[in-house]
Amino acid sequence: MDVKEIFGSLVFNDKAMRAYLSKEVCEEFFSCVETDKDLSPALADSIAKGMMNWAIDHDCTHYTHWFQPLTGITAEKHDSFITPHGKCDIITDFSGKELIKGEPDASSFPSGGLRATFEARGYTAWDPSSYAFIKDGVLCIPTAFCSYNGEALDKKTPLLRSMEAINKEGVALLSLFGKKANKVVPYAGPEQEYFLVDRALYKQRPDLVFTGRTLFGARSPKGQELDDHYFGAVKLRVVSYMKDLDTELWKVGVFAKTKHNEVAPAQHELATVYCDTNIATDHNQLVMELMKKVATRHGFKCLLHEKPFDGINGSGKHNNWSIAADGKYNLLDPGDNPSDNMLFLVTICAVISAVDKHQDLLRISVASAGNDHRLGKQEAPPAIVSVYLGDELLGILDAIAEGRSYSRRANCEIKIGVKLLPKFRQDSTDRNRTSPFAFTGNKFEFRMPGSRFSVAGINTVINTIVADEFSLIYEKLKGKKDLAAGVSSVVKETMLNHRRILFNGNGYSEEWVKEAEKRGLLNLRTTVDALPLLASEENVKLFEKHGVYCRSELVSRTGIFVEDYCKKLHIESITMSDMAKRLLLPAISAYIKELSETAMSLDALGLEADFSVLKSLSELYTESVKNLRALDEETEAVSGTPDDMVKARAYRDRIIPAMKALRSSIDKAELLTAKKYWPVPTYADLLFSEN
Repeated sequence: MDVKEIFGSLVFNDKAMRAYLSKEVCEEFFSCVETDKDLSPALADSIAKGMMNWAIDHDCTHYTHWFQPLTGITAEKHDSFITPHGKCDIITDFSGKELIKGEPDASSFPSGGLRATFEARGYTAWDPSSYAFIKDGVLCIPTAFCSYNGEALDKKTPLLRSMEAINKEGVALLSLFGKKANKVVPYAGPEQEYFLVDRALYKQRPDLVFTGRTLFGARSPKGQELDDHYFGAVKLRVVSYMKDLDTELWKVGVFAKTKHNEVAPAQHELATVYCDTNIATDHNQLVMELMKKVATRHGFKCLLHEKPFDGINGSGKHNNWSIAADGKYNLLDPGDNPSDNMLFLVTICAVISAVDKHQDLLRISVASAGNDHRLGKQEAPPAIVSVYLGDELLGILDAIAEGRSYSRRANCEIKIGVKLLPKFRQDSTDRNRTSPFAFTGNKFEFRMPGSRFSVAGINTVINTIVADEFSLIYEKLKGKKDLAAGVSSVVKETMLNHRRILFNGNGYSEEWVKEAEKRGLLNLRTTVDALPLLASEENVKLFEKHGVYCRSELVSRTGIFVEDYCKKLHIESITMSDMAKRLLLPAISAYIKELSETAMSLDALGLEADFSVLKSLSELYTESVKNLRALDEETEAVSGTPDDMVKARAYRDRIIPAMKALRSSIDKAELLTAKKYWPVPTYADLLFSEN
């Protein structure tokens, strides 16, 4: 396979444009994208014609405006290129107007009250900064999605607004350092974790089918205790899947780079190369979609739930974030001497201040019913937001803040003790896998997002809060004759007011929870704790200042996210009840009957019978019936609550404990029930089914 030949072969990229558009059209289009200028109707018509011809040459008959509504997945409505020509003939046509604008039904997507059934009109608007591509024989045109009144109903629009905000503030800040930049762009490189299970086994588990996670499941005899899966040799069946997935991703221009086994059995990871946050978001949506599609070809089911299995690692999406000017220099690159790199120091200070001031927004950006199961467990960071800098960088900032010189550590050379092995330098920072927001050399890694999350909302928050700090630092440094003294003052102020957010230790420890409370850091343990803060006055002012969200958009999103939380937990409680009634309790009962008959037969023969298992299983059956009745009663009571926020609290405080109680008794019963009676695949079946 020639990777260079297939990469981007299904993308209407610069190469394809030059082949299907005139030189003049190409140059005008590239200039518009680079300088954020509007496209003229004539230019749009020319691009549409060339795009259609390219798509038809690749066997496409339809196009779609591909957008990202607030469901967290993508949406598309297919239209053919045909147009009637006379009474019984057709021509193929695609106009600039059709390229630029589409009209899906906005009331049928989550809108949080921004749209109603009798106010259905919405618009999709072409995003020229993201290349069109072909998927399943359809030309996909990346678009934004807004209401009739212009409010954002998607994840792309606020992200693009946040990129404009950080560009504006970043260019201004750079000018103070004598650097003339045309564009400051935030970059992202998501790392996508996922599970693969056998598709035939998956279909036998109603909980996986309806909720994406196992609502029941006793521990497997073996899990991740031996650390033998992480970076281990990939099973041949999975190798074939990964190879196929890479090929499909490369065709649509996704920079799939790294793949490996993750910590938990049946868990894996795929990481992509950095690109601007808008493209990275589009690419990550394609990664998730193609992961599922390719898995079907190979007899797998790809699970993207944050915590599909209890007791082992959940799946996250580590969002690596950096910022660069004109694609030439990374503002987060410390260089050889970070203590003298003024631009790096103010950028680091901007991030530190932003994270400390807006802990709530970062927590909200990763809030979901599924992620609540993951955070703080099995290598996932805790719900308390903190920043890890590493000892050297923290030492530099402390030294500047205290007005003393920093004794730079000598270049440390790693000596392994084997002469044959090459020597290499030690990195300036270690890695802290428990840190939610960690500096990793020239970027920050936000480790809190769950596997299913779109990275759009996450990066919208990061871009906006850093843009705000850029604007504040610009005002402090503007007009300063001694820029170095001004930067030193910014560092001192940052360390004085925001050092509490810096933590290099173990985020899992109980000591850190107590220490964080003393520092005044937020501990928003659950989604229900976090969501009410989204539309606070402080957050409304922040987002409106930078034109990222208006008040109505924030209020609507609060409603959407709360409703989503309630609906997902309701589906889980109903699924759990159905499984218990129709599958698991009958199985336990049948085995109790066999044990009883066996015991009586042995007794009739004068043989000693062991009634201990029968007694334990009978008690667990009785307990499970009681727990099931309690779950049903709570579900019926809570589901009728009219206020969604009150309902969400009730699901957290009443339904989740009831679900845990039912799971506990049935999982214990599973370990006592003969396998031939158990009606669904076990954890051992699912986690070790890749062979």
